[in-house]
Amino acid sequence: MSETTVERDLRFFPVPTDRPRAVLSEEQIRTYNRDGCLPCLDFCSPQEVTHNRLVFDRLLAAYLAKGQDSYGVNNCQKTCGSLYDLCRHPGITAAVGDILGDSFALWSTHYFCKLPHDAKSVTWHQDAPYWPFTPSKTVTVWLAIDDADEGNGAMRVIPGSHLAGALPMRKSTPEENNVLWFTVDDVERHGTPKTVVLKAGQASLHSDMLLHGSPPNPSGRRRCGLTLRYCTLDVHNDQGWNEHSIIIKGSDPTGHWGTIASRPPRDDAFVNDGPAIGSN
Repeated sequence: MSETTVERDLRFFPVPTDRPRAVLSEEQIRTYNRDGCLPCLDFCSPQEVTHNRLVFDRLLAAYLAKGQDSYGVNNCQKTCGSLYDLCRHPGITAAVGDILGDSFALWSTHYFCKLPHDAKSVTWHQDAPYWPFTPSKTVTVWLAIDDADEGNGAMRVIPGSHLAGALPMRKSTPEENNVLWFTVDDVERHGTPKTVVLKAGQASLHSDMLLHGSPPNPSGRRRCGLTLRYCTLDVHNDQGWNEHSIIIKGSDPTGHWGTIASRPPRDDAFVNDGPAIGSN
């Protein structure tokens, strides 16, 4: 995590319950405000599930061939037309719009793929403190590429922890085998952990202030989830994290968001056979 040079506003911004909605119910909005997450939303048809998995399989093979690991596949929406389409999936973006409103962009994608018998974990953390953004108005869609359950290292969340503000983080220890870099300790004081069980094609939505993580995958089954990260257009960053962004709704006259202006024509993983996008 790099040092940000701007003062950040890290807190949860409740969704107005009187906002016009396309797909989410008033009860779902209340649940999101209360818990910081919405689990088990059905977005993809069986045909889309098969296609999503095929796209990822090809991207993963390209990354592994370049010496990257299964966690390195991120921000390929710049080169992969099928992933660009998924970022703009009408069901997904309608649900996100019900939370973020009429002006928002996708700024990042990242596949979190735990191969069979993967000993790595994602230790407890909040997303917003990792990111050089202000204010903290990102909604993450965690889309299951494979089935995710307790047996293969599904994500766990602590509902309500998004209301606690930015929590102290420490540098992770080697023994934690963390995919990321920092850990929040003693998370149970903020609530009871809950496993988010998803079938392939289902998704959960969560706030960037929510405590979440995932254990290792001791099973013989792969567990891959695609995180699609969307934020309102009033969010600012100071480290170039807008460079892979796609405006979904609204317009940004400043030109900060929307650096990817058109769909990539092919399903490539890399630009000009160079280093993996987002590999650093």
